[in-house]
Amino acid sequence: MRLAPHDALTAFRREFEAWLDEHQPGPELVGSNFRASSSHLPQWARDFQRKMYEDGYLVPGWPPELGGRNATPEEQMVYFEVLTERMAPRTLNPQGLNICAASIVEFGTLEQRDRWVLPTLRGEVSWCVGMSEPNAGSDLASLTTRAELQGDHFVVNGQKVWTSGAHESDWCMCYVRTDPEAPKHRGISVLIIDMKSPGIHCRPLPELTDPEHADFNEVFFTDVVVPAENLLGQLNNGWVVSQGSLRHERGMLWIMNVSKMERTLKALVRLTGREDGKGGTLGDDPRFAQAVGQLAIDTAAMRCLGYRGFAKATRGEMPPEHLILKLFSSEAERRACLTAFEVLGLEGLDLNGPGPNRYTDWDLSHDFEPAGGTSEIQRNIVAERVLGLPRG
Repeated sequence: MRLAPHDALTAFRREFEAWLDEHQPGPELVGSNFRASSSHLPQWARDFQRKMYEDGYLVPGWPPELGGRNATPEEQMVYFEVLTERMAPRTLNPQGLNICAASIVEFGTLEQRDRWVLPTLRGEVSWCVGMSEPNAGSDLASLTTRAELQGDHFVVNGQKVWTSGAHESDWCMCYVRTDPEAPKHRGISVLIIDMKSPGIHCRPLPELTDPEHADFNEVFFTDVVVPAENLLGQLNNGWVVSQGSLRHERGMLWIMNVSKMERTLKALVRLTGREDGKGGTLGDDPRFAQAVGQLAIDTAAMRCLGYRGFAKATRGEMPPEHLILKLFSSEAERRACLTAFEVLGLEGLDLNGPGPNRYTDWDLSHDFEPAGGTSEIQRNIVAERVLGLPRG
């Protein structure tokens, strides 16, 4: 399933595909300098992102002065389809482009746009997002990192955790409590913090499956001075910024979720032809065949759900489909991996083995997977915003 083509969309797709044919980095270049974290930008990635910006392909829906070409919603969807089909890394710092830059465009001043958005688009700086805390992992309103306004600057004290790429970021879009007496959602502000400021300490958290690799961090702030002009949006109105940030993320990630699930499904189908050691293939097991068939149905439904939500978004509606899709796709990916593990047995424990790992070598080197909250949090969001159920 794809968007119904017409001459203008077909021309846009062919033009972008031809541009990628000429400019997309090849595997040799990428393989010689992998990304170390979600804020690490190798030189080839900086060069490619800047070229996309200069030629209007980095954020095509934005105006030309911000690296776009005023693309229509349909053209933007074609753009993301092509990116996912080609697995082209438009940026290796997704939170910087998709959340931080987009939020500054929406909520920032003209001076903040000039200072931070343009360098971000050109691949000159990278970002992390300071949201989660030890006691506020999924409830942003419970954060306790404090920022006290003292004259022309804030003084920040507190801790963040699970901050992707913090140890290699230039800037942090950090959520802080500026009014401890206000209701939880109303006393939050957003500060843009220079990660080289005195008083900031990052402690990378190695991954269980690869102790040599770390993207998540604990970040400690001790009397960190932040100029008052680095306040993003209004004081004590950071909750509004957070909802905008998450909307930016969800709005472009569903097609990537679906594309990865489609790759996972293809890997499962390949797995059905693997010998079972009994003279047949793994696909001869009716339970495995049924599970793969159900996942194929679910994967097709994901794309249908995504396009249905996209159609509503183009009419200016808030699509509940995209809220549901995040949960649906995460659960389907989990079922796919569990199905493969069960049919492979002990071989399923080998990360380099024959299983349908949805992360290809390209995924692992680029770390291009989206993030967006746990299924538990997504269920709460669907319950409250789609079904209208009360909190608690």
